[in-house]
Amino acid sequence: MELLIAITIGLLIAAGLYRVAGPSRIDTVIGLLLLSQGANLTIFASGGLRHNAAALIEGEQLDVSAFTDPLPQALVLTAIVIGFGILAFLLTLILRSPSK
Repeated sequence: MELLIAITIGLLIAAGLYRVAGPSRIDTVIGLLLLSQGANLTIFASGGLRHNAAALIEGEQLDVSAFTDPLPQALVLTAIVIGFGILAFLLTLILRSPSK
């Protein structure tokens, strides 16, 4: 599972860098979107990848290593919302700017 996530992160970042270097403005926006998703996936993977594991369980004293870290999940959720706002702003700038 970790290998698949690592390959996906590498592909997202490579495709993002390729698109940022593209000739048009929309290529740059798509490249930035891909780079941000690669960064989000990196942060998400840093919290530990466990299948069907709860982030927190209150009232029980269990082994701490069986849980996933909820902080990267919260950071990625916040980054997705901020990234969507920036994407909408950049697309509006592209539509309103005069073309060359």
